[in-house]
Amino acid sequence: MNRVTTQIPEPKPGPLYKLYQRRLRREIDPARVPHHIAVIVDGNRRWARRRLEERAAVGHRAGARKIPDFLRWCEDAGVKVVTLYLLSTDNLQGREKQELDDLFSIIAGLSSELSKIEGWRVRHVGSCDGLSPDLVSALQEAERSSAAHDGLHVNLAVGYGGRDEITAAMHSVIAEHQAEGGTIETLASRLTPETIGAHLWTRGQADPDLVIRTSGEQRLSDFMIWQSAHSEFYFVEALYPDLREVDLLRALRDYSRRQRRLGR
Repeated sequence: MNRVTTQIPEPKPGPLYKLYQRRLRREIDPARVPHHIAVIVDGNRRWARRRLEERAAVGHRAGARKIPDFLRWCEDAGVKVVTLYLLSTDNLQGREKQELDDLFSIIAGLSSELSKIEGWRVRHVGSCDGLSPDLVSALQEAERSSAAHDGLHVNLAVGYGGRDEITAAMHSVIAEHQAEGGTIETLASRLTPETIGAHLWTRGQADPDLVIRTSGEQRLSDFMIWQSAHSEFYFVEALYPDLREVDLLRALRDYSRRQRRLGR
């Protein structure tokens, strides 16, 4: 028998919650809001299991419903770029086919939805290898249709792995060097951090100032391992579908109070 899932609306914030929200906003220095936030979206499957759901897709859909709200919170706070880690290359190898098919469909719908929000620009960050044709088409269309937008920039890290990204960047640098008539003897001088960075999937963008991971886990999971060299990290206990605006505001407050050393 198939389980029938009823979506329970989230309770509206009460007066004490709103009071706390306003207090947090006052404690954030507007001049020190991160330009780029990268988010490891984690905890969707555990969210579903805690509700005794048989399919992980229930949690993934709940997480997808939270994303537009989360992005609006970021936009309202003054953040300009958000990168969302939605599907890793490891996931493509380790998840069952049914879950992957559900994820492909959910992410395709999410990318289309985000690209239609006024001003938001959507960009796919990752490889298309292993993704379904429908998902690849949806990501490409979302990127194409929102390319001229100049508001919040949303990177969807799908089919993404930090090691794969660096490997692909190195291959691209070498191929470009060969096409320009370079030799193996001159290649070493070409391999600089600046050149490699210009061939990453995030090329042309600033590195993340702040990396947030939900669900209480404290690891990078092969996410933006090149770009996060000098990033600040913040870990949230809440599973992603349960994330609240105050969780983001606390992260921003914490970030605004840190003294960033940037390797110095």
